[in-house]
Amino acid sequence: MGAKEILPKLGPTVGSTARAQFTGWHAATIALLALGYSGYYFCRSNLSVVLPDLIHDLAQHGVTANQAQVRLGFIASVGTIAYAAGKFISGSVADLFGGRRNFLAGMGGSIFFTILFMAGGGFPMFTLAWVGNRLFQSMGWVGLVKVASRWFSYSTYGTVMAVLSLSFLFGDAGCRWVMSQLMAHGVGWRGVFFAGAGSLTLLLLANALLLKETPEERGLPAPEANPLNVYAADEKHTDERLGLGAILRPLLGSFPFWLVCLLSLGTTLLRETFNFWTPTYFVQFVGLSNSDAAGRSALFPLLGGVAVVLAGVLSDKLGLNGRNLVIVGGMGACTVCLVLLAHTPGHTNPWMPVVLVALVGFLLLGPYSYLAGAMSLDFGGKRGSATAAGIIDGVGYMAGWLSGDTVARITVRYGWRNAFLVLAVASMLTALVALVLAWHQRLRKVGAAEA
Repeated sequence: MGAKEILPKLGPTVGSTARAQFTGWHAATIALLALGYSGYYFCRSNLSVVLPDLIHDLAQHGVTANQAQVRLGFIASVGTIAYAAGKFISGSVADLFGGRRNFLAGMGGSIFFTILFMAGGGFPMFTLAWVGNRLFQSMGWVGLVKVASRWFSYSTYGTVMAVLSLSFLFGDAGCRWVMSQLMAHGVGWRGVFFAGAGSLTLLLLANALLLKETPEERGLPAPEANPLNVYAADEKHTDERLGLGAILRPLLGSFPFWLVCLLSLGTTLLRETFNFWTPTYFVQFVGLSNSDAAGRSALFPLLGGVAVVLAGVLSDKLGLNGRNLVIVGGMGACTVCLVLLAHTPGHTNPWMPVVLVALVGFLLLGPYSYLAGAMSLDFGGKRGSATAAGIIDGVGYMAGWLSGDTVARITVRYGWRNAFLVLAVASMLTALVALVLAWHQRLRKVGAAEA
């Protein structure tokens, strides 16, 4: 059984060598990456947070609310396509030229296009600015994954990536809360965009000054890569720079890798839908104010962050098939919550839909964090981790574009209840793919034991 045909199983504990090599610079690197990627959400969640206000603003200038909602949903979808395309490209760029450059360039581009969006006054400029923003944002996570692969031992991948994944969950929640407070104090959508660009600028400066690509640049030893990653056969040539073809071939030849990509399709569709539309759903269907909707939308990533920590620690202890079963259980329970949301009445008790949305975040985001996190490091090791993360995320966002335009059209024409039923079907299919992956891995494990 070749290494390319399996997802390697992580060791159950962190070895003494790995513990001895964890220094203050390792902790600082985690903090810089986590805070830096959290800052990306000031320039990413901002459109979702201000969407009800922006729809209202456009309605004052001759555009009906429904037209504005559909057009802005289309802009979100085009931005998601740009994000997916950027993932395929930027992952390989990070593996070839370094993750730190990706990470910093993504921040700089996102700041520029956020300011451009703020200065725009119509849909053409909004579209250009949002597409440019999402294109540069696609450089951030793959850059983070590449730097993490160079700094940390494979035996800690699950825990380290769980902590770093908090950046797109607690970071998202924190950014949404800050923006909701600005709106509650009368700041308009342009002011929210300006504050987000300024906050990300400060984090860009901190990372530019302190973040290093490898521990060797701090005089520290290199960590051990997963010995069963798809490049393990060439491990003795770790200092040799690989070409793009040599990076891609082992990944694309792995059947479990493509199953993980299918999981990314379903989980990304669900995550992007809730990330973008939750405040609007709370305003239109539940009846909350704009600021309350923005604040309570933070519960989705907040509870998701708790789930990611639990899932990350479990992944280091349970190994591969335990992780797959967590995905099956999480997506199955997520399906139930989505069906309940479809049958929840609007404008009555606001806490029922808020609690259910938070539960969806808890059940969905733990499994989601595995895919472009620890699993990408398992597949790619030090050589191809960013490419693996880019492909997994990129494939996912090919379905994620449905979360904007298509969900907007469904909600306008058929209502929020039918939209949640469609999402429930997507969640159920994702759970079935995870079950196939778990069964495949079990058969491989039994076959290896018999051999």
